[in-house]
Amino acid sequence: MPALICGSLAYDTITTFPGRFAEQIMPDQVHILNVSFLVPTLRREYGGCAGNIAYNLQALGGQPVILGALGVDGNEYLARVKGWGADTSLIYRDAELHTAQCHITTDRDNNQITAFHPGAMSHAHQLPVPPRSVRSDLAIGIIAPDGRDAMWQHAHQMHEQGVPFIFDPGQQLPQFNGQEHQEILGLAGWVAANDYEAKMLEERTGESPQTISMRPNVKGVIVTLAEQGCELWMRGERTLVPGVKAERVVDPTGCGDAFRAALLYGLERGWSLPRCAALGNRLGALKIAERGPQNHTIDPALIGAD
Repeated sequence: MPALICGSLAYDTITTFPGRFAEQIMPDQVHILNVSFLVPTLRREYGGCAGNIAYNLQALGGQPVILGALGVDGNEYLARVKGWGADTSLIYRDAELHTAQCHITTDRDNNQITAFHPGAMSHAHQLPVPPRSVRSDLAIGIIAPDGRDAMWQHAHQMHEQGVPFIFDPGQQLPQFNGQEHQEILGLAGWVAANDYEAKMLEERTGESPQTISMRPNVKGVIVTLAEQGCELWMRGERTLVPGVKAERVVDPTGCGDAFRAALLYGLERGWSLPRCAALGNRLGALKIAERGPQNHTIDPALIGAD
């Protein structure tokens, strides 16, 4: 059954810094920070969390339904998504603003500095989650990084429509205060974050991943740990799902979105959370070996490789 993917659609400008950020930034001088990085390579890719998740879910054999926004320059992206066979009926088209733009610089240790212009994404809330009378087929959803109002409204609307969803605040986590995060945590079925975001969420709410997993509505909390895999918290108990060694490390952009597509794919099929996470780790290792978030191909054998 289809999965509703609420999140950003964006064009990514990806550059590589051949040095290390840590060698260019003086910790005792960050109050007057003024740095410039020479980036000899540059690529423009299709991106945005919703687009990346949908790309992976479609490639796995799922049925993504994207709820996001494109701007006046979005025709090419829309045609691309239609070319996958994904459902684009809920994509909002803004008549004035440009599609969101993400500028990502990665250093030799795969650390990233990102600048993001929201553009049309800031109007994504203008298209609501459809009622069950219109879309009774939606089995699961995800609230991925998007416009603040869109994330807030879509989370409540999915809960009202009875669509179980993953809360994945990502880089938009700072846009919500502790009380607002606690309210959304009270609606979500699952929570996904990387290790840094998990610490920030705990700082905002006073709730650790273990504590969040004890909420009656939360079936699991997923904390990704890059090449180390991920930890799962279910009813206060921790399970570590080991990482998968990548054949080569080329570009980490979109690895988290690939992982989340695997969660949606498995959860919609009734898999256990550890099995979903294991697929996510395999998919992340596959993605990191290719440049850009939507250029890798997925062998169907990857799904059953336990």
